[in-house]
Amino acid sequence: MIKIHQARKAFGRVQVLNGIDIEIAKQRIVGLVGPSGSGKSTLLRCIQGLERLDAGEISCDGPVGFIFQDFQLFPHMTVLQNITYAANIKNKDKDNEKLANELLARLGLTSKAHAYPEHLSGGQKQRVTLARSLMIHPNTLLCDEPTSGWDVATTSDVVTLLKSIQQKGMTLVIASHDLDFLAQIAERIILLKEGKIGADVTLNSSSAYVEHLKELCNST
Repeated sequence: MIKIHQARKAFGRVQVLNGIDIEIAKQRIVGLVGPSGSGKSTLLRCIQGLERLDAGEISCDGPVGFIFQDFQLFPHMTVLQNITYAANIKNKDKDNEKLANELLARLGLTSKAHAYPEHLSGGQKQRVTLARSLMIHPNTLLCDEPTSGWDVATTSDVVTLLKSIQQKGMTLVIASHDLDFLAQIAERIILLKEGKIGADVTLNSSSAYVEHLKELCNST
């Protein structure tokens, strides 16, 4: 479970998070939407501990994985080396290369295992960061704009993968501008506006929920 209580964070005079209260139950997929500067990425970074809150509290059960919007791959390492690097430090006795190759196959990247990041497209780099995050078996996975550079087929494959790992017990929090993607995968979508919660919508099979959410987002 993730518990966020009265989270506040400012950069200079700009109040990016302004008293955020959210609880996310285990094994849920929650989307964060909102205009640029609304606090989506900052909230993810605070959950991970990459940024320190000015006030408030955040608690999160177990290890947390993070998919960065800017990839943060080691340029001198191949795809396979990037994926297994942290896992090898954490557990040298496990067959991390076998798991990495399985993930690459599921993400359509088998042919890129020995390529370097400079030879990958943006979408391929993003899928590599996803595989790297899954290698450490996190309880919670935070994703910052994960569909950047993906085509429709890739998005569909990744939706299937993320849903399968959620069913095994993982919690996912996904910040994205892509509402169609979030509508495919998220059970709940939270709209952030000016550092506060503008809407908190639980989705169901009714398209009216999705259309209502799009109207709320467009109004920002």
